[in-house]
This record gives sequence, structure tokens and C-alpha cells, in this order.
Amino acid sequence: MNARINFPVSDLIAGYVVSYNAEDGIFVLSTSDHREFKVKLSPMAYAKVIQNFDEAYIDATGTMGAWLTPGRFLFVYGVFYPDSDIFDGKQVVFAGKKAEEYVFEKQDWWIKQVYALGKFYVKAQFGTEEIDYRNYRTDLSVSGERSTVNFRQETDTISRLVYGFATAFMMTGEDQFLEAAEKGTEYLREHMRFVDKDEDIIYWYHAIDVQGEKEQKIFASEFGDDYDAIPAYEQIYALAGPIQTYRCTGDRRILHDAEQTIKLFDKFFLDKSEYGGYFSHLDPLMLDPRSESLGRNQARKNWNSVGDHAPAYLINLLLATGEQKYADMLEYTFDTIEKYFPDYDNSPFVQERFYEDWSHDTTWGWQQNRAVVGHNLKIAWNLMRMNSLKPKEKYVELAKKISDLMPAVGSDQQRGGWYDVVERLLDNNSGYHQFVWHDRKAWWQQEQAILAYLIMGGL
Repeated sequence: MNARINFPVSDLIAGYVVSYNAEDGIFVLSTSDHREFKVKLSPMAYAKVIQNFDEAYIDATGTMGAWLTPGRFLFVYGVFYPDSDIFDGKQVVFAGKKAEEYVFEKQDWWIKQVYALGKFYVKAQFGTEEIDYRNYRTDLSVSGERSTVNFRQETDTISRLVYGFATAFMMTGEDQFLEAAEKGTEYLREHMRFVDKDEDIIYWYHAIDVQGEKEQKIFASEFGDDYDAIPAYEQIYALAGPIQTYRCTGDRRILHDAEQTIKLFDKFFLDKSEYGGYFSHLDPLMLDPRSESLGRNQARKNWNSVGDHAPAYLINLLLATGEQKYADMLEYTFDTIEKYFPDYDNSPFVQERFYEDWSHDTTWGWQQNRAVVGHNLKIAWNLMRMNSLKPKEKYVELAKKISDLMPAVGSDQQRGGWYDVVERLLDNNSGYHQFVWHDRKAWWQQEQAILAYLIMGGL
């Protein structure tokens, strides 16, 4: 069977102009992996410059030909025809008005974007009324409507939104964002926080179900992978928004919540045996990571339980307090990652799931022996931030290893962007790490790549 595509396919190419022949209207575009494509602009082709949120459309159709200068980066949408080696270009998107300009490198680009995003979220969640998190919805109907009677509010999603508002305030100084962060933090404290006086700890509910005036607390997770357990990452991300708010306000109550939640990690999630690290799940009754009731999550460790402390709250907690104990906890988690996660004799991707003794768990749930591209990139940028606090050559070596390996195995070399979940090992018949579900690009994977390469480049 001939697997060659024999029908037209619309597609995107991202690359650098090699040459342009104005007479025949053909230019050559080279991708980041140095493949060259001949592109002929359609008579109806049009062009624009990348625009920021709330920014007017920037038309470049009239100057399109003059801007096709060697070395210039652009995107071109068009059609591949099976009987031609020329790509039929329909739309060109330039990265800037000048040949070597990237508009998103402007000093105020991200500030303006965050301001626009913050205003959008305030309006979308709270309308024009006073900010009230009782009106926040994790889910909307297919028509975009919010339930006013029966609905669920999840702790992690509110915490992440609060983190966004607090960060937006730090970047823009907009008081409305600080108000949203403070009110969101207070809502989390009032509705999602449980103070266990017997154990002298705090932990956070998975969610609350609101039915009219009644509110039901959901303690154990109801997500499929973590059902009927307390996953470490939910407790970790419950702190993300409040700690970023604490950096803005210095509210000592928030610091106390963090201290008591870290007691939960140290008392129950931390493996105090010779193996070390943090367990991924606890039994909700006995707070036992080794309970048989946990099933496939019994005595397991993973990327989230070890590595997510740093980006979610711990780096920000250290920045806010300067406390050595948080620097020590950061060092402990990064030393653990550097020691146990690399698996380069077998795969260009790190290992992410483990049994108690750090042997590899390659049969767990959906992950099996698969790689999340963004987790590799997340390790790289967090290692470099840690290296700025306490330099260690092994941190730099692993970060460089990841940043060198990932483009070829985790990125889209033709269109730009980063893939989601792929097989860690090559199939015998393929030179590509095959997609687990799809070839789409989850938003947060792009976030990790931007952070990884900006921080690597800056340092």
C-alpha cells in the first residue's frame, strides 16, 4: 500500500526567508530543522503582523512582497497539492514590521497582554457587579451560561485564577487585580480550607458543591486518576494563588496556612525512609500513602508530587520570606529530581512515575511508559532558577541536556509549538516518538517551553 498523501492538505509553515523572486512570486522558506519549502503566494493572499490582545489588526498585504527579505521569520498558511512541489500560500503572518523584529519582545508587550487577560477574566467571571467568588464557575454550559442554583467549585482552579490575578497586579499595578486576588484567597480560606487541630496541619478540600444556599465539601479527589484519594498536586496547587497574594499583601494568615500545609507534606507525604522524596497520594481516612485502598496509587511517587512544589508555591514563598527552611526544601526536591528522573540510556525523556524505591512504574493508568513534553521543559527552567539560588553544576548539566534534546523529539519543527504526550520509546518502525492521543498543542506545554528557553537564554 502506498501511504503517500494523494489529496490536497491545508497546513502551516513557520520559518525564515531564504530568498524571494519577485518575478515569479516564489520565495523559499527554511524551517527550524533546516528543511526548505518553495512558497508561491496566491493572487488573493493577504498578510498581517502578529497583534496583541486588544490591539487593532495590523494589515501588511500591501507591503508583503517588499518584506520577504532573507533571514526574516514568518508564518505562512496555505495548501499542499500532491502533484506540485510548491506550497500555495494564502496568508502570511509576520513577527514584526522590521526584518529582525519580534513584536512580543517589546518591553510592554506582556504587561499589556496580562492587563487585557485580567480585565477579561474579571468581566467573564464576575460581570460588572462586585467581585464575589460565589459567582465563579469552574464549568460553563455549552452555550456559555453559568448555573445559578447547583454547581461545583474546584479548589485548584480558583487558586490558579487567584495566582493569575496576583501576578497581574504585580506586573501592572491595577488595583482591581489585587482586589480579585485578595477576595479569591479569602474565599479559598473560608470555603476550601480544613484546619486539623489534632494533627496540627491544614489541608484543602478538592471542591465544594453548592446547591442553593447549601454547601457540601468534597474532601477526596473525584478526578478519575486520583479518585477517592488525596493527591499531592491538589494540595500543592491550593497554595499557588494564596502565596502569590501573600507576596503582594504580607497577610500573615496566608503564611500560617502555608506553614501548616507544608506540615501536611512533611508529616504524611514525605518518605522518611532511605528512599526519600514525596508520595503522590494519601488515603483520605488514615492519611497513609501505603494504604491498600489507594490501588494503583499505593506507595507511588511522580513528577507532580516531587517537582511541582517549586513552581506552584515554594519559590514564591522563599522570595516572600527569605526563610532558609524553604531554600532547603527546594534544594531537596531538585536534588531528588536530578538523581532519579533522568533515564537517558533508554529515552530522551525523563521518567515521571515511580514505585516507592524509585524503580520505574511504566504501567500506571494512562501514562504507561509515556512522556509529557512540558514536564521535561518544566524541569529545565526550574533547575536554572534553583541554580541561581544555589549553583550546582549538575543542575546546569541536566537543564542543558533537556533543552538540547527536546526540540527534535517534542516540538513541531514545521509549524512551531510543542506537543503534548508522546511515547517515551521509539516504535520499531518509526523514527518519531508517536503521539498518545493527538498532535495538538496544549497551552501549558507552550508556557513551559517559553519559560525554559527564555530562562536558559537569559542565564
